[in-house]
Formats: sequence, structure tokens, C-alpha cells
Amino acid sequence: MKNPHDIILRPIITEKTTELMKNKTYTFEVDPRANKIEIRQAVEQIFGVRVEKVNTLNVKPKTKRVGRHVGRTKAWKKAYVKLTADSKPLEFYEGV
Repeated sequence: MKNPHDIILRPIITEKTTELMKNKTYTFEVDPRANKIEIRQAVEQIFGVRVEKVNTLNVKPKTKRVGRHVGRTKAWKKAYVKLTADSKPLEFYEGV
């Protein structure tokens, strides 16, 4: 079995995802090879909560320019994880 910290790379914290947190939906950058079952098990192991459902999407790379040089950002995978109603909310702002 894979290490759960290799599947869940980092939480995504933006204005949109902060609003989703009120409904117990959390957003993570995950390993592009991970499937929904692996993501569910990793979140349940790391945070000790119950997951109701997982939605994933692949974020396509964007074209960026620096002067005359053109490059692309990396492609990555995003997961929206909805917790069950009886789960405790996750805390990302402990150090603030």
C-alpha cells in the first residue's frame, strides 16, 4: 500500500475552497496516478475522518511567457473531498 502522504500532496486554499469548507468539502492537490478510492483512504488515514464522496479533475497546463520565452505550467490533479455530516472539520490554519 502507498504512503498516504505520497497521495495527498497539499491542500488548496483559495477564496472558493474556503467557501466550500463551510459545507465540509475540502480541496487537495493529489498524485495524478491516484484514483478516488486511494484518495478516500489517504484522507481517512491522515485526518481520522469519514469521507462521503470524492470528485477529481485533471488541471491542464497553462501557457506562460517570460520575455520572449514561452513555457507551460505543469499539469496536476485536484480532488474535492466531501466529509460525512458526523465528521469533525479539518483544520489547516493551526499555525496562524
